[in-house]
Amino acid sequence: MSRFTLRTAAVSVALLWGSVSLPSWAADTPAAPAYTTKDLNEQLVLATLWMQASGEFKALSYQAFNLAKLRLDMYLAGHPGGKKVAVIVDADETVLDNSAYEAWLVGKDFGYSSKTWDKWMEAAEAKAMPGAVAFLNYVKKRGGEVFYVTNRKEVGKAGTIKNMKALGFPFVDDAHLMLRTDSSNKEPRRQQIAADYDVALLMGDNLNDFSAAFDTKTLAESDAAVESNKARFGAEFIVLPNPTYGDWEGKVYNNNWGASPAEKDQMRKAHLHPWQPAE
Repeated sequence: MSRFTLRTAAVSVALLWGSVSLPSWAADTPAAPAYTTKDLNEQLVLATLWMQASGEFKALSYQAFNLAKLRLDMYLAGHPGGKKVAVIVDADETVLDNSAYEAWLVGKDFGYSSKTWDKWMEAAEAKAMPGAVAFLNYVKKRGGEVFYVTNRKEVGKAGTIKNMKALGFPFVDDAHLMLRTDSSNKEPRRQQIAADYDVALLMGDNLNDFSAAFDTKTLAESDAAVESNKARFGAEFIVLPNPTYGDWEGKVYNNNWGASPAEKDQMRKAHLHPWQPAE
């Protein structure tokens, strides 16, 4: 039996018999280190790697924009005229790829913050989602207009415009870039567009990018809303893949974003549905 095993046995006996004092060396044994944000950020690795390295991620993005082109052509073929046609898209993880920001968080002992996100927007280094620039310019070619309904804030406007213009996106101007102002709720901005345009398609990575029907508080409510609107996906709603963050994550935490890293880790794992092999 090793000295470590003997020490462990001694501590166990001492704890079992409450009247027995712990040996001095046991009292000095350091506690296990706390679970930190740096630890939690390690969970970003596989999802972010998939976005940056896999052909499957690119394929899904191209698939979304190829489908969007087909649906736009179908919509225009039956459009009676009158109002102009618009396509509404989210920005982040819909037409802009911010996975470099997520990769930067790996190894850091802090998570997302507006302070570091503002610097990322100012740097204007996001890449275009595969297929996004070509599709949105196709919308313009067909006589439609593109509106970017994003929850980026006014502080990031200059960097966002610089970034998107450099990538070749159309309609990057004050009228079409609709940033977050007093609320993250996108429904008023969508309604503002719909008052003057016929909206052919909405594209996003988050359910709240599509309709007020997805303004839900729990994972179960989100699931029910998707079921109720399932015929609209691939028709007027087109979803882009984003496994790194989103409104869904807050619902995993019961909307308690202030939970500790250890609590977030536990809540994430509690929502997994593992295989239970027969004994």
